[in-house]
Amino acid sequence: MNKRIKVSIVLLNWNGSQHLKQFLPGIVKYSNYDWAEIIVADNLSSDDSCRIVENDFPSVKLIRLSQNFGFALGYNMALKDNYAEYILLLNSDVAVSENWLDPIVRAMDEDPLLGACQPKILSLYHPEKFEYAGSCGGFIDHLGYPFCRGRIINSLEDDYGQYDSRISVFWTSGAAMLVRGSLWHDSGGFDSDFWAHMEEIDLCWRLKNKGFKMGVIPDSKVYHLGGGSLAYGSPQKIYLNFRNNLFLLYKNLPEGKLFKTIFVRMVLDGVAAVQFLVTGQFMAFWKVPRAHLDFYRSLCSLRKKREILLSGSINIAHPEIYKGSIIFDFFLFGKRKFSSLNFHTHKI
Repeated sequence: MNKRIKVSIVLLNWNGSQHLKQFLPGIVKYSNYDWAEIIVADNLSSDDSCRIVENDFPSVKLIRLSQNFGFALGYNMALKDNYAEYILLLNSDVAVSENWLDPIVRAMDEDPLLGACQPKILSLYHPEKFEYAGSCGGFIDHLGYPFCRGRIINSLEDDYGQYDSRISVFWTSGAAMLVRGSLWHDSGGFDSDFWAHMEEIDLCWRLKNKGFKMGVIPDSKVYHLGGGSLAYGSPQKIYLNFRNNLFLLYKNLPEGKLFKTIFVRMVLDGVAAVQFLVTGQFMAFWKVPRAHLDFYRSLCSLRKKREILLSGSINIAHPEIYKGSIIFDFFLFGKRKFSSLNFHTHKI
């Protein structure tokens, strides 16, 4: 690879030919810098995705993967020989805007401790609203439930500039995530056991434990369709979110918090399963015990990962972890906006 490439914009694709037709022209148009390249890594699509890239987008590099590796391992395979200074993971269903790339790259250039950052992510079809997957920067509460500046549980806020400050966040969205290439490779990239969902939170947590910051740069805006691979609320997505959240907590929580947090989460997961049952969501109900069973089956490998990760950690206290409960705030106290939380953020 040409070593002068500063930014590799990498789209992971699986049977997304319609998305490529719709979104790739804008990505090419608004990423036209001599220091940037665009790559489509194809997860063995059965549609005409590869033909479209080769015929219609000659400036875009195509990587054909040998099978469908999923999101996490797919990116790991696509990036194993990538030596760009920065790697930009971009979902194939994201529309970028003019001057979207420069602000996030400059932010990384200006702060060597900024390990990864994201733009403001708005809804494609409702651009006045934040989008579910990342909004204006990601956080978790002390029980490991993710939420965003602009999205609490499933409540999406309108964007009227209220979150336009650059701040330190806990995680950046895999829908549009700029990460230092050296950190990507040193950390081993995504944990492929996650397959998809929350692998970016796990990566960010690992990088934060190494002393790096995550940030959101709202000067840059993109628009996400969302739900392209797995629809929001699908039983498989529910399974992955429940299982991967337990993976996330077991791998990264400090010693004094691990077992208490896991126990409370088991109880709350049981409550969620009962809710699925009484509301007639039978497929979703069965996904919860399956997720727990697969977590138990993975404990041996998770324990080994945990020992390695925590032995190399230099910082385990993160102010971006919300000390309250986002579940209680939302369902018991009716807090639907990030600004309604008693949560102090830090500018970068």
